[in-house]
Amino acid sequence: MNFSTSSFKKGLLFVLVAALAGGAALLWMQTQRHSQATSTNATQAVKVPEYSMMARAGLVTFEATCARCHGSNGTGTDKGPPLLHEIYNPGHHPDGAFVSAVRQGVRRHHWNFGDMPSQPQASDREIAEIVRYVRELQLANGIVYREHRM
Repeated sequence: MNFSTSSFKKGLLFVLVAALAGGAALLWMQTQRHSQATSTNATQAVKVPEYSMMARAGLVTFEATCARCHGSNGTGTDKGPPLLHEIYNPGHHPDGAFVSAVRQGVRRHHWNFGDMPSQPQASDREIAEIVRYVRELQLANGIVYREHRM
């Protein structure tokens, strides 16, 4: 085969441009996934309500057990989705879904994070307190029951 220097340079330039474009696309996708997962509403700060006694207990347990993945105030991290998000409204994820997730774990389905492992150290009372905390926080931030439709 006889390649000219000009053809070689054009081919090399094409490969380089394609690699840069592919890298840029991957970086953009990672940024989009991270920003989607870590923000609830970029224009609105989290409103922290006056919690009931049960929710205050749930806050303590949430911070110790859940916040490393779901973020302080349920805003999400690069390890887990925000619970302060419309998709977790009680019409789409009723309280039992949270209980089941803590007890049995849950397979990834809405977000691009891994599966959530079960949290066997959490007692039934602690789980109920966590759910109350999340629901009161959601309510204060406008996340209310909306009928789920497929």
